[in-house]
Parts: sequence; structure tokens; C-alpha cells
Amino acid sequence: MKLDFEHIPAGHCENGVISSLLRYHGLNLSEAMIFGIGSGYFFAYMPFVKVNGIPLASFRPVPGMIFARAAKRLGIKMKKQTFRKQPKRAMDELDKVLEKKLPVGVQTGVYHLSYFPPAYRFHFNAHNLTVFGKENGTYHISDPVMEYPTTLTHQELKKARFAKGPLSPNGKMYYPIDIPEDIELKPAILKGIKQTCDWMLTIPVPLFGVKGIRYLSKRVRKWPDKLGARKAASYLAQLVRMLEEIGTGGAGFRFIYAAFLQEVSEVFDDPRYFEISKEMTNIGDKWRKFSSLAAQTCKGRSSDPDGYNTVANLMLEIADDEERFFTELKKLISDAGK
Repeated sequence: MKLDFEHIPAGHCENGVISSLLRYHGLNLSEAMIFGIGSGYFFAYMPFVKVNGIPLASFRPVPGMIFARAAKRLGIKMKKQTFRKQPKRAMDELDKVLEKKLPVGVQTGVYHLSYFPPAYRFHFNAHNLTVFGKENGTYHISDPVMEYPTTLTHQELKKARFAKGPLSPNGKMYYPIDIPEDIELKPAILKGIKQTCDWMLTIPVPLFGVKGIRYLSKRVRKWPDKLGARKAASYLAQLVRMLEEIGTGGAGFRFIYAAFLQEVSEVFDDPRYFEISKEMTNIGDKWRKFSSLAAQTCKGRSSDPDGYNTVANLMLEIADDEERFFTELKKLISDAGK
């Protein structure tokens, strides 16, 4: 049994899966709209949380949070299940939902997805994809980061759903069970933007939002002297990886948010959102420049002898840009709410 499911590639797995699931049920919302309503834009630096022995820098909220917020704000009821240490039950429940002709979102570990080229398989356990059918023990997969639909065997999918390590999926699966006929988009958009602005600007702990970017900039500047050349390079390489590979990250999320604001401009018939989206695109360009410079620095290929200070200075510049941007955006939505 294979559902008539439309596979559409996306920039980010979680947004893409939710957008595709809703589209199957007749609600056409782009991944950018899901991302904006779900307040997916964030920054956190948590030195007390280690990934591969390196402090965590994250450009997104906790996996699953985007779709949970978006669903709540849109009035959509989602069925979510996890199956800790119950792989057989998890696969049986997946089959039952597929038999009802419903596509299912699942969380997986990238390392065990056989259709990924070996060079792209790494231990990241918060990758989302859609299962939309099963035939002869093989599951039909719509992975938003792939150009075309693909497949996994029963054993491969089970192993990916129960990958071990940080953020272990524990067989997590989810799908819509009730979608209102009339979606109130404007209030959901305003709530999503407001939370993003607040989280980027007003969290008092200096590890989050623009404060967190500035805090990490100070740490990056000290890494060579504090950690030594080799360890500093591995720390900076991990930061680039979080920016460019794991969960889309820095520049990618900025471009998605710019696309969201362009759609908001149409929904509210207000060109100011389109104009401010250009500022966000420029911020995304700076994060991409940061990734390029940081990659050259950690690989020892930079002609700049002061590479760590250079990238740290660029982070401070980006933090200032993001602070101005969200201050301006917060004022814009306060005008819309009047």
C-alpha cells in the first residue's frame, strides 16, 4: 500500500514534514510559514551540554518544538507517540496508521539512513521524515532533504527510529488527527513572531538570543590560547557544522525566516514586512560569510593570521544586526495588533 503523497523537498526537515503532512490533508502552508508560526528561529550556547565532547551551540529550539507550537497556534490536533525500548510496538503502530491511509512523520537518526551517502551519515538523532506507505516489507519515505522519494527496509527504519545517543528518537511518530476548516492565520503569525522576538531579545540569561551570540563570540576569541590550536580548530569546526549541516542552522534558518516575512507581507497586505525581510536576508548572508571564514580558519587555510578574532568580530556584528532587526520587527507587530 502506497499513498498518493506529494513529495516536496524542503530546506529543513521538521518544517518540511509538517508542511507535507498538512498538505496531504488539504491545508497548504509552506515550510517557511510553519517555521515562522512555530517560532523556529533561535540561538543558544550551552557550554554545559556537550555534543561529541564540544559545548553545544544551537540555532533552533528543541526538536519537535516547532511543529508543536505551530499546531497549537493553528488549532491543529496532532497525535504524537514515543515507544521507549519498544521497537516492535513502534513499528506495529506505524503500520496500523499507514493502513488507515494516513502518512506519518517520524524522528530518526541520520547515521542509519541507508539512502544518505556515507559521507553525510553522522550521529544526529533529530532528523524528521515522512513514511507514506509499505509494500512487501519496504517503507516508502519522503525525506524533505532529498530530491526524490526513497525507501527503507523494515530493519533499516526500525534501527533509525531507535538510534542511540543524544536526542534518541525512541520511535517517535506523529500525524494530524483534526484540522479546523477555518484556520485563523493572522493571530498565529503574530504569536509566532512575538515569541521569536522575545526569545531573541529578552531572555535574561546571557546564553540565549543575541546575548548568546555575543557570549559565544567572547569564547571563540579565547579558544586558541585556552584550548590550543588543535582543540580550538575542532571547536570551531563543530560550530560550522551546527550552522551548515545539523538542522539547517544559521544562514539557512535566516533565509527561511526572510521567506516567511515575505509571505506575511501578503497575508497582512503590508509591504513593510517585505522590506524588513531584506534585512534578514542580509543577516543570512553574513552568517554564510562567517561559516566560510570559520571553515578556512579551522582548516588552517586562511590567509588571515588573526582568524579567530576576525570571526569573533563578525559574530558581534551579526548580533548587533539581529538585535536591531528584532527590535524593529517587534515594533512592527505591535502596530499590527492595535
